Amino acid sequence: MTAAPRIRVLFDEGTIAKRNETLAQEIAADKPQNLLVVAVLKGSFMFAADLIRALHRTGLAPQVEFVHLSSYLDGTISTGNVAILRDVESDVRGRDVLLVDDILESGRTVTFAKDLLMARGAKSVKTAVLLEKPGKRAVQIHPDYVGFTCPDVFVVGYGMDVAHSYRQLPYVGVVDHHDSSPDLFDKPE
Repeated sequence: MTAAPRIRVLFDEGTIAKRNETLAQEIAADKPQNLLVVAVLKGSFMFAADLIRALHRTGLAPQVEFVHLSSYLDGTISTGNVAILRDVESDVRGRDVLLVDDILESGRTVTFAKDLLMARGAKSVKTAVLLEKPGKRAVQIHPDYVGFTCPDVFVVGYGMDVAHSYRQLPYVGVVDHHDSSPDLFDKPE
């Protein structure tokens, strides 16, 4: 049996909590009307839940929806094509929508979702991402709200995973590749 890999903390639980409160205040300051938060599954679920609670503390009462999109399938490298695995059920026409995702890298997934919601008649679609990797962009998109700028490393925790592991961690971390199974990390992100 191999030892569990070590994970280096990149953004700790307290730092994330404080940043979520600040993001919620920034979002509330923009005075969204009839706000619908659409969380992109699976990776954003922890961020979205904490951000929604922080939005409540600012006095906002958003409705919440989920969309499950994937461009990774079973690997760690994006395929470049985005698939809808679970669609939004609510009507977005005429609503201010906040699209929440865990990480903005290539931008393909967020752009796809934003374009989809706008095509369905949303009044506005703003994006909130926990992490942004600006050097990884493949399409032209700039998030409206950013938790943290992230170095070009493969991150796990706070909802993000590798091979369905580490989502439960209350922080964002980097797996020490020297202690890990090489087949999990043999491909660059």
